[in-house]
This record gives sequence, structure tokens and C-alpha cells, in this order.
Amino acid sequence: MEKKLTSQDWFSSPFFHQFRSSQAEKDAEAFVSQLINRLHPAHGCRVLDSACGQGHYTRQLASLGFETTGVDASASNIELAKKTGEDNPAFYVHDLRLPFWGNYFQLALNLFEGFGYYRTRRENDNAIRTVASGLQKDGLFVIDYPNTHYMASQLPEQESHRSGDTFYQVQNFQNETHFYKNILVTDPSLGKPLEFSFERAKLSLGDFTDMFSFQGMQVQEVFGDYQLAPYHLNETPRLIVVAKK
Repeated sequence: MEKKLTSQDWFSSPFFHQFRSSQAEKDAEAFVSQLINRLHPAHGCRVLDSACGQGHYTRQLASLGFETTGVDASASNIELAKKTGEDNPAFYVHDLRLPFWGNYFQLALNLFEGFGYYRTRRENDNAIRTVASGLQKDGLFVIDYPNTHYMASQLPEQESHRSGDTFYQVQNFQNETHFYKNILVTDPSLGKPLEFSFERAKLSLGDFTDMFSFQGMQVQEVFGDYQLAPYHLNETPRLIVVAKK
């Protein structure tokens, strides 16, 4: 068996994109549209899609009339994102823990699987700092995260999924501070199965409030699902936080 691969390997892998169902993609697109309708950013304003993956939602934002920039730590994801050859959106390989453009964007988004995989709290703080520094005064930062209280009670220890000829075996673990995931991928195209293993921090609303406050930002709204219903500690699956600089 090959050595275990990391979260960045997983999110750069074609097996991750195959793992996400087409219905999940449609639901995510609907969420992005609903979020924009709720926030009413100015038409043509500059938007940052941080941890953008292959740029699917970055392009959706550009199609809605925004000047959009997508950044991701994965060079292979950005290479695929750039294949359309469009000027808007623009894509860059960038690690969010490191400084990026300052005082430039009016809106920044970090959606779906884009946050919480760093090993230390300081690294998470650095990523928040990078995005906050990139916002102009009164700019908004939206971060979408699992509601860890809900997830802790709902997470199965084992899961299995099949997509075509690809089979996924998933093991989930948790302790007081992190969720741990081990994904074994079996596919006829592989000589040996691939094993991905990574962790995600159990960040709460209080954690995000503190991290935003440290960067001079204040929480404005909190939603609990992709239909923008109110957040409830143990009842809603997502923690979607809107903070203002």
C-alpha cells in the first residue's frame, strides 16, 4: 500500500472531485447565489475566493458580475482552474498562511472544504489574518465551516461510497480538539490503493469570533445551513459566519 497522503493531496486529487456528487455541486451553486443575494455586494466589486480548488465557484462569482480572484495552495488545482483562459476570474497559487494583496477586496469567501486543516491554531490565525488584511474597510469575510457540535454527534465511524469503478472506504475518528479522517481509494486505474489521512480542527463560533476580533473584524451574521437558516448549536449542520472589517 502507498504511503498515506495529506488533505492537500486529497483536495487536489481527481478522486475527491469524483467523490462529490453532482447534487452536492448543485446545492453548493445554489448556496453561493443565495449568499450573494443576501449580502448584496456592489456589482463589479473585487471578490476573493480563498482556497478555491479548481475554481468552480470562482467562475460562478465572476459570472454574477464580480471581479473575482481565486487562490489555492495546490498548483495542480490552479492549473486546471486556468484552463478556460479567461481574464476574469484570475487564479494564483498561494498558501493562505502567507501574506497576499492588502486592502484590495470588498468581499472574501472561504467555502466548503477550505479551512481548518492546518496543524496549529497559529496557522489558522495566520490564514484569517491574510484574508482580513486583503479586505478594504467595511469589507466582508464569509467562512463556511461544519458545525462541530452537530458533526460530533452525527459522524459515523465508518462509511463506504462507490462512484463508477471507484470504491471509497472512510474511517472517522475524533477527540476533544480534532476530527480525523482516513480515506482508502480503490480503483482499477491504480496499481495499489491510495490512502489519504488528515485532521480538521473542531473550531466553534467562539473560536471564529476570537480570530476575527484579533484581526479587527466583527461578526455580523451566523447561518446554520446552506439555505441560510439561523445557526443553532446542536441542531444545524453548518457554521457560516459573516464578519465585517
